[in-house]
Amino acid sequence: MTPVIDDILAGLRAGRLAPYLGPGVTAMADGAPVPASPADLAAFLGKRVALPKRARGNPWAAAQYIESNRHRSTLTALMDQAYADPVPPGDLHRMLAGFRPPLIVDTWYDGAMRAALTECGGGEWGEIQGITRAGIGEARWYRAYDADGTEVPMDQAEGWRTILYKPHGAVTPARNYIIADSDYVEVLTEIDIQTPIPDIVRKRRTDCGFLFLGCRFDDQMLRTYARQILKRSAGPYYAVLDLALLSRNERRFLDDMHIQPVGIPLPAVSALLAA
Repeated sequence: MTPVIDDILAGLRAGRLAPYLGPGVTAMADGAPVPASPADLAAFLGKRVALPKRARGNPWAAAQYIESNRHRSTLTALMDQAYADPVPPGDLHRMLAGFRPPLIVDTWYDGAMRAALTECGGGEWGEIQGITRAGIGEARWYRAYDADGTEVPMDQAEGWRTILYKPHGAVTPARNYIIADSDYVEVLTEIDIQTPIPDIVRKRRTDCGFLFLGCRFDDQMLRTYARQILKRSAGPYYAVLDLALLSRNERRFLDDMHIQPVGIPLPAVSALLAA
């Protein structure tokens, strides 16, 4: 094992590192039957709705066009369809669940991480999801669900050993999706003052750093989310990614946030952590 992998493993075992999962972890699951990247999701939406050129290839712009021209219910139905097939938890999901960290951030829309936590047994965990405020007539930014998928008051999260935080929502257990440009405009107008981030997430991050797995930072919105979730956390920070693919903006983001890049393929890192 390399020294950096030793440090990551020690941090996970001690609960000092919070996993931060991107769609690349979903893509690792055997036969993942869902769109497992922003490009895949944009292509899925584009096959079902004729999109203008400006919305093609961008899932957030595509979702906004569908919401504006076909209604929010159509967008929700298409997201339900995209993520209808359950993603089986991969070895990495199961391993992270077994560490029982205080916090796991999962930024994709599938339910594989929830399924892995369920497989581990015990009810000492729950999930908090970001929610769209489109048409719901509520001032809330997020909802909490226990291990059975039942919505519960937010204060119940204080007693959970592990919190699964899905800032963009997920298909399970309640079909919450932050996906359209308008959803993100609402969130990003207040994320600097942290309002859309649950208090319990802000509390737990103060004692930990983050391990980015399967993430890219090649979009300003993704960088903004990561920056605000990391705010006032203890560190250190690691990101497992392909160094050859990094854009200039990604490299600058890693430098600015003091995130140490780990240039080892994600499957190899998973195997090393399991060794």
